[in-house]
Amino acid sequence: MTLRGDLPQKIPLFPLPGALLLPRARLPLQIFEPRYLAMLEDVLKRPDRLIGMIQPRPGEAPPALCAVGCAGRVTAFSETDDGRYMITLTGVSRFRLVRQVSGFTPYLAAEVSWDEFERDRGGPEQDPGFDREAFLALLSRYFVSEQLATDWNSLKEAEDELLINSLSMLCPFEPEDKQALLEAPTLADRRKTLTTLMDFAVRGGGEEVLQ
Repeated sequence: MTLRGDLPQKIPLFPLPGALLLPRARLPLQIFEPRYLAMLEDVLKRPDRLIGMIQPRPGEAPPALCAVGCAGRVTAFSETDDGRYMITLTGVSRFRLVRQVSGFTPYLAAEVSWDEFERDRGGPEQDPGFDREAFLALLSRYFVSEQLATDWNSLKEAEDELLINSLSMLCPFEPEDKQALLEAPTLADRRKTLTTLMDFAVRGGGEEVLQ
């Protein structure tokens, strides 16, 4: 059974703390655990080749899963000499977890709903209120505070969505902050959340900036 746009109702899940995948973005992953090697083998047999990236909820035992994740299509993979796989997931759409499904596989799977996230399957989002100059100035201070380096020319030339989503995925935020970035309804909301997180880091966490 499939939903609109041939998105399946059931997908395999890859719970990974701190990992963030967003629509149309690319996430490189290293697969080496036996259960996820089995998952990859099964996924590559499916026409959609989808894996649902989702975060465990911190501090809960046994670990529960966050309500929202993002499914990515395996668009590249290669095997290493020692049996690991290097894969790339390209984000397709966020999803809401409906219920986990028990089966005979060693990995998790779940029924999911795509209904809230139809916009994810369209073209790149725009952010009309984006003040790029002010954002890049804050980003520069954030990179200094975190001792990070980057290719500034590429950042300056990147489209709004690529810039905001790439930074959301790559910056070393806490898992709960990554989840907030994932669940931001629009690109503008994600940019505002990202700005808040960077500002908080630049201030050294000494002032509460989350409203």
